[in-house]
Amino acid sequence: MGALRPALFSLDPETAHAAAVRAAGLAAPVLARTPGFRVSDPRLRETVWAVDFPNPVGLAAGYDKWGAAIAGWHALGFGFVEVGTVTPGPQEGNPAPRLFRLPDDDALINRMGFNNDGAPATANRLAAAARGGWLRRVPLGVNIGKHKTTTAELAVRDYTAALDRLWPYASYVVMNVSSPNTPGLRELQGASALAGLLDAVIEMNRDKAVMTGQRPRPVLVKIAPDLTSEQVDAIVDLVRDVGGDGIIACNTTVARAGLRSPASLTGQEGGLSGRPLAGPSMDVLRRVVARAPELPVISVGGIFSADDAWERLAAGARLVQVWTALVYEGPRVAARINRGLLERMEREGVAHVSEIRPRDVRDAAPPGA
Repeated sequence: MGALRPALFSLDPETAHAAAVRAAGLAAPVLARTPGFRVSDPRLRETVWAVDFPNPVGLAAGYDKWGAAIAGWHALGFGFVEVGTVTPGPQEGNPAPRLFRLPDDDALINRMGFNNDGAPATANRLAAAARGGWLRRVPLGVNIGKHKTTTAELAVRDYTAALDRLWPYASYVVMNVSSPNTPGLRELQGASALAGLLDAVIEMNRDKAVMTGQRPRPVLVKIAPDLTSEQVDAIVDLVRDVGGDGIIACNTTVARAGLRSPASLTGQEGGLSGRPLAGPSMDVLRRVVARAPELPVISVGGIFSADDAWERLAAGARLVQVWTALVYEGPRVAARINRGLLERMEREGVAHVSEIRPRDVRDAAPPGA
């Protein structure tokens, strides 16, 4: 990473984050011509929900909330990118400071609060990326949520309004009902509230597909790591029964056990991400896969290396995402993980990344799922 990390870490975390996103967008043409970032190998290609992913390592939502650097993430070797969380209109989020580094734990705490430009502005930015030929180079996930001031009873209005504007650009859609930084949001993970939300989003998704003559977008639900096993089971059953297409496991945690960083950092309110989330994220992944092995899962939380990614795939994940690892490991993290997966596949005699998954999970998945 050279001098990049010290330079960025000398800045306030949120300032550094914004600078990194801008730099990725501006440097995309140069990055695209620089050897070593993109790892292109047919053994890494995956098809999930009839969507082709050039490799299984994606950039999680929250890093590029605005869709401002689509070209840069492709150039850096990510197999897919998830933008957002996007609300129907612009939202400033919570007061600063709201992003904190915990270097002793390779972790972050954030309480950003869905700061974003709103669905119309984000749609315009994604349309510009499409005109520039960047949007479809890798699949794009669109992560949607509700405004801070919207009550749980009216949340369906926000989710469908955001989907209405962003649907044309999405390869898949994610309903974020699990951030700890928006009041009342996690209450939407309850079965009765989630059923109504998911029904409305799926209905709009189908209507959009009929009107445009395109395929419906896969609809996923992103869940928290702080749920009980029974709550995870209930959400998985609901997603499967209502007709959702997958789960993202998982969002940031409000737990703080086992951290080495000083109390001035660990005591900050917000969601914790990074290495300390690895165990809880794996637990949720295993629970989801055991409950519904046919339901594709994207695993996120504490993934820093090829071995981390391998463990998630071996536990049944179809794809993985990173966020905090990009902060601590630098811009070559996707390439390193993909290259490491290939090296381990060769050592272990695995012909394709899909063979890392347990056979019972492979057998349970419908064709193209």
